[in-house]
Amino acid sequence: MILETLKDAWKVPSIRKKIGFTLLMLLIFRIGSHIPIPFMDREVLQNMMGSGGLFDFFNTFSGGSLKRFSVFSLSIMPYITASIIIQLLTVVIPYLERLSKEGDQGRKKIVQYTCYGTVVLGFINGFGLTIGLRGALTIPQESLRILIYIMIAIVLTAGTAFLMWLGEQITEKGIGNGISLIIFAGIVAGIPDAIKYLVGLLQVGEIGWISIVGLVVIAALIIAAVVFIQEGQRRIPVQYAKRVVGRKQYGGQSSHIPLKVNQAGVIPIIFGISLMAFPATIATWLPQDSAFALFAQKWLQMNGSAYSIPYLIMYALLIIFFTYFYTGITFNPVDVADNLKKYGGFIPGIRPGRPTSDYLFKILSRVTLAGGIFLALIAVLPSLIMGFTGIDNIYLGGTSLLIVVSVALDTMKQMENQLMQRHYQGFLK
Repeated sequence: MILETLKDAWKVPSIRKKIGFTLLMLLIFRIGSHIPIPFMDREVLQNMMGSGGLFDFFNTFSGGSLKRFSVFSLSIMPYITASIIIQLLTVVIPYLERLSKEGDQGRKKIVQYTCYGTVVLGFINGFGLTIGLRGALTIPQESLRILIYIMIAIVLTAGTAFLMWLGEQITEKGIGNGISLIIFAGIVAGIPDAIKYLVGLLQVGEIGWISIVGLVVIAALIIAAVVFIQEGQRRIPVQYAKRVVGRKQYGGQSSHIPLKVNQAGVIPIIFGISLMAFPATIATWLPQDSAFALFAQKWLQMNGSAYSIPYLIMYALLIIFFTYFYTGITFNPVDVADNLKKYGGFIPGIRPGRPTSDYLFKILSRVTLAGGIFLALIAVLPSLIMGFTGIDNIYLGGTSLLIVVSVALDTMKQMENQLMQRHYQGFLK
């Protein structure tokens, strides 16, 4: 099915041009991922990041840029964080809520605020990352230390801003969502290194073929589960009453309200890991032999040991909480019930108005719980795999597969929609 869609899309000149443009932009992203930042001792940097932990987790999303400390080390994460914060603020700040309902002009204004937030968060993250990796910096003069910190933070912020622009270009002129495809490309780029790492462990005898086969089986099951959950939805039947206006009759149709199982996507995982990573990030700024740094190394790591169990439990609960929170922002049962009542729609057996909103809220809560538990299991899966198989530093796990499969499905759907629109246009002509 996927190969047939790609084959049909490649035959269409306009779609082939969009695919070529998308691949060119992703190639630029991969080239920039290998442009190093000066004043950094690479050997010391590799030793600092070679012990696993959250650095490897974020390195996976940056396509290896973080471990190389390239201009794209921050990847697109500040933009994602800024987008989530702006979406959350639309519920609290009336001005942003009005902008979100003003159509294209309002959305452009919100995008502008998101870009400003991305620059601010990028500089803060870049400056904090530079301080955390200060042990790998080669400072020519001690008096220039602060200036070099600021310069590196500015370069990292510029890299994130460029990726943000690159993603917008892909969305406008290419195929699929540009930001999602950049993350997709970064994760896929790490697959050869992951395979090489597993082969190396197999050659030295640290793992056996049973572990490798088990890892492949688990990956296949995750992909199947992700497809099942991403496509899964609860359809609420809706009936529209018949209305007579003049000599014409309107309504009398049946439809449904689709409630997706994973309404929030991967956003709860990103928000949860960002919050859980904050104490560990603070620990990197402190001396490594300090009490808090030692506590963070022992209890705030996803390393498959028994000490990581409290961390994983808290992480899973945060993901479930953010799943409910984000779903509540994107889907408002009261508004849906009011719109149904306004246009003469009703759910069979449920009275319009307040009973309809209560019914939708009850169904949404159950569906969201299933989606939240699924996301939590996906997020803690890497640590569970490390604990059961003995394979360290496996961060190409459930979260990465969730993003890869979700982006692939979304991109293929957009490609199919464009093919369908072309067929309709040809039929009308």
